[in-house]
Amino acid sequence: MKKVIRTNRAPAAIGPYSQAIRKGDFLFTSGQLGIDPATGDFVEGGVKEQTLQVFKNIRAILSEAGYTMDDVVKTTVFLADMADFSAVNEIYASQFSAGDGFPARSAVAVNTLPKNGRVEIETVAVR
Repeated sequence: MKKVIRTNRAPAAIGPYSQAIRKGDFLFTSGQLGIDPATGDFVEGGVKEQTLQVFKNIRAILSEAGYTMDDVVKTTVFLADMADFSAVNEIYASQFSAGDGFPARSAVAVNTLPKNGRVEIETVAVR
């Protein structure tokens, strides 16, 4: 049976989807943008600030479901501009404990992200 995960500590879905779904030991988060859940707006600053907020949102969803960043096994990073790759990569690397190895990852540039965001990241976690 699947379980819908919701928290007000991350932005509400802006379409017909869930923040996350837990199925068995797996947790699948929807793509998170650099939106502050308190304001509904992007955080001030550039792609680094948005990436930090993305990870705050991901952590809030993981926590709601009883998971941590150590449980993340796969991420997909969507960039509005591949020129932001190194800046996002810098923040990304700081969010994981490299001792157990980083999660598997894909990173792609897309034409446009929702609400004209700079970066969106989705995760798969497993316990």
